This record gives sequence, C-alpha cells and structure tokens, in this order.
Amino acid sequence: MVSLSKRLNAVASLVESGSSVADVGTDHGYIPVYLVENKISPFVVAMDINEKPLASCKSLVKNEGFEDVILTRLSNGLEKISGDEADDIVIAGMGGELISQIIENWEFSKDRSKHFILQPMTKSEELMRWLFANGFSVIKRDCCTAANKCYTVILAEYSGEVRTVSESDLFLYGLDPKNNSMHRRFIEGCVRRLLKQAKGNPVCAETARILEESFK
Repeated sequence: MVSLSKRLNAVASLVESGSSVADVGTDHGYIPVYLVENKISPFVVAMDINEKPLASCKSLVKNEGFEDVILTRLSNGLEKISGDEADDIVIAGMGGELISQIIENWEFSKDRSKHFILQPMTKSEELMRWLFANGFSVIKRDCCTAANKCYTVILAEYSGEVRTVSESDLFLYGLDPKNNSMHRRFIEGCVRRLLKQAKGNPVCAETARILEESFK
C-alpha cells in the first residue's frame, strides 16, 4: 500500500469519493495509486510534462497492477485530457501563478461540474486572486506541512461569480488562524514573507499587520 506524505494526504483528502481524477504534475504517481488502492477513485489520468517522473509513475502503476484504471500521459498541464475524463482535477506542488495558467489554458475549466484541488508551493495569494477574478469559488481551504514548511490546499470550482477581495483576504479566506494551529502557522509564514517585502511596498506592511491581528 502506498502511504502519502502529510502534504499529499491533505490533497488526496479533498478528492470526492467515486470521482474520476486528473493528476497534473503527478511526479511518481503516489496520489493516483493511493486513490485507487483506497477505492476513492475508480479511474485516474496521471500526467506530467517530464518523461523521467512519468516513467517512475508508470513503473509504480505497473507494479501495483493498476494499468487498466490509471492512465499515464506526457502532457503540458491539462492539454492531453478531455472534459469527460475527469471530475476532480488535482494540481499540486507548483507555484500559484503556474497553477493559474494551467487552469486558464484548459478549455473545460469553466465546466461547473469540475472540482479543482490545488496545492501551491509559492504565491498562494496570487492563485487566490486569479480564482476570484476569473469566476471561481473557493469551497474549502486547509493547510499542511512538508519539509518543516506550511502550505495551503484549496478546493475550488467555477461559479461564474467574479469577486474582488482585500489583500488580506487573499491570505486569510477560508482559514481560521485564531483557532486552528496549522492555519496560524501558515499565516505566520505569510507575515514573515510580507515583512521582508514591506521595505519597498507599504501595502505589504499593512497586509502583514492585518494578518497578525487575525490570530490575536
């Protein structure tokens, strides 16, 4: 049985039971195999832009005997998957801006039946900004750790509702840093990053102040 890291487990936990899944940037294929092994998903398309990690994924899938239900494809983002092949779209382990581009470039991204499970490693606030500006609703957010750093995980879907939110809400939306220690740890990391940027940008200083107030 495949066991997932805390980060990947947080991602997999947002996959709806019974849904077909596309895993973008699958790397070694741990999420697809985990989803099938645990009977969470009956069908997964595992994709990566690079041949080497995709080869590792193919090897794992073959060893586990899941070649009939986990398909592997060399793909730049979502370009090699059609709209009827996946209900839940997993895009994890990339920068927030790249994740935005991958969603934007997929012709089926505005299908309201699709769920996007997103785990940005950097610039999560820019991903949140893009989602709100392009008609996506954030259904749920959580936080996870990897290599002693804290990251956010986002569950989103297209609703058609364009929203403008404050700079602080790009960090705080859906989180409860006052009562959830993991959420607080994530926001504390955001504050440290903003304070480094504050010397040349007063907006960063004010946003950091508001974030600090959120867990007092």
